[in-house]
Amino acid sequence: MGKLWQNPSTLVFTLCEAEPKGKLRAGAQGTRDATLQTRPILYLFIFGGESAPRLPERPADGRVAVDAQPAAYSMDSDSGEQSEGEPVTAAGPDVFSSKSLALQAQKKILSKIASKTVANMLIDDTSSEIFDELYKVTKEHTHNKKEAHKIMKDLIKVAIKIGILYRNNQFSQEELVIVEKFRKKLNQTAMTIVSFYEVEYTFDRNVLSKLLHECKDLVHELVQRHLTPRTHGRINHVFNHFADVEFLSTLYSLDGDCRPNLKRICEGINKLLDEKVL
Repeated sequence: MGKLWQNPSTLVFTLCEAEPKGKLRAGAQGTRDATLQTRPILYLFIFGGESAPRLPERPADGRVAVDAQPAAYSMDSDSGEQSEGEPVTAAGPDVFSSKSLALQAQKKILSKIASKTVANMLIDDTSSEIFDELYKVTKEHTHNKKEAHKIMKDLIKVAIKIGILYRNNQFSQEELVIVEKFRKKLNQTAMTIVSFYEVEYTFDRNVLSKLLHECKDLVHELVQRHLTPRTHGRINHVFNHFADVEFLSTLYSLDGDCRPNLKRICEGINKLLDEKVL
């Protein structure tokens, strides 16, 4: 049974004692009924500022307690997709809100998780502002509201799924090494994004595109045994858009319409860097 509430600064969805519908389980008994720490959605995506979680314990019979493929289908089932007739946000199709979109995605994904873990997840104000600006520049570049919304929805869904896997100790020791590589690569990418904005005439779209593609490859490697081809398609959809050199040229154009959006994006990234989230 899910509980939904809102306070002035955050939107939070909590799943309490959900009935099992698949095979994604917290590995150690102590984590089954533990409350997951509340973290910004970007934090869930990059695992920044925190040591690696304890791996699941191996049962006495020697079998691994994780059945990755059913877990993937549990999170990627068709019933979790937004239908064509469903409103984009609570405010209507012409108003984009990353908080509202994250809330919708969390409700649908978490309703399919076969775990009795209590999951508290939210999108913080800084991350929300960055996502909202990314939506605006994506819409400006593509001239397609529906496509811009889908890209952001895919980004949020992937972030939530990786966060769930991480918080439920589903990654092996080898995968946790990939987590650390990804965290460092994303930190490097974030600093490069800001540097290219703050120092005029240093922008190199090929350098930034390469960094984003390297992030994409690490995400694919990390979730290879956990998530379905459908989610791998979402990962490609997100990173291929943001790593597109034409999109990056539009975003960084000195006299372009996206310059104010880029300023706000970099201000948000700087804040997350200062707080060691990125």
